[in-house]
Amino acid sequence: MGKKTKVALAIAAASAAAWAGSKAISKPQKRESKEALQFERPIIIAQYGGAALAPEHSSLAFEQASDHGVDGFAVSVRLTKDEEIIAFHDATVDRTTNGTGYVKDLTLEELKQLNIGYHFESIDGIRPYEEDAVAVVTLRELFEKYPNKLFIVSIQDSPDTYEGSLMPSKLWRLIEELDIQYQIIVTSPYSEQIDRFNLYAQNRIALGAGESDVKKAMTAFTSQFGHLYNPKVDLFVVPLKAGVFNYDSPRFVKFLADLNVPTMYSDIDDLMTMNRLIRQGAMGIITNRPDIAALVNETIEV
Repeated sequence: MGKKTKVALAIAAASAAAWAGSKAISKPQKRESKEALQFERPIIIAQYGGAALAPEHSSLAFEQASDHGVDGFAVSVRLTKDEEIIAFHDATVDRTTNGTGYVKDLTLEELKQLNIGYHFESIDGIRPYEEDAVAVVTLRELFEKYPNKLFIVSIQDSPDTYEGSLMPSKLWRLIEELDIQYQIIVTSPYSEQIDRFNLYAQNRIALGAGESDVKKAMTAFTSQFGHLYNPKVDLFVVPLKAGVFNYDSPRFVKFLADLNVPTMYSDIDDLMTMNRLIRQGAMGIITNRPDIAALVNETIEV
């Protein structure tokens, strides 16, 4: 046996011993159950209120989605110049409104003057709200109007900006004031924002995974050391695929479920895929088509 072969075998043996040792002493900690995630059936969440049916984040969208019987809403939030929290995804108003500029540079009153339905195009290819006055809504308005809905609130402002530095505390104070901890899940693309928010919430609010949290979980899942993974969030909201990773693996869903962390899938707009994901163990679906999603519980046995 050559020297290189002996070294390779020694490394392999050491790795196996380390793996076996870690399996013997490691006891992954399941997440404590949060009230906001207690459902007896798969749930349907309208993305931005149902962005395929009405202008995203508009009162029209939320009202239509509510009429279709959704369980809740996925809402992106940003901070205005006068430090109001609004339901809005982009950093600028250019894509969705008849105005231009950054949300952070405009007051709530100025934003209310814009038409957020200006660029909306229906499924039929028409722009029905181009001449209407479809105004932005605040997160407070949504919370107060829909007291029985689940909200997945995503902080979009970066943690290294002024508005991003304020958002976690302002969001927590609003939730605390309205006493709605039981119906809120807070997430963000920035895992740092989730950590900052939790400094105020102290694990009283369900937390969604940020981008780095998702990567860590997938890395653990695909390695030999998944038993060492301990999640610090309560829910994973993921696409079907991102880059080289396929998140719709039933084994990945089970990997998280064994840690008491459910999975939901975003931007799912066809009934066949919705049903498949539910059968594979997803807690629910986030969709731009709440009209289609309303059929899920009628077409699948769960």
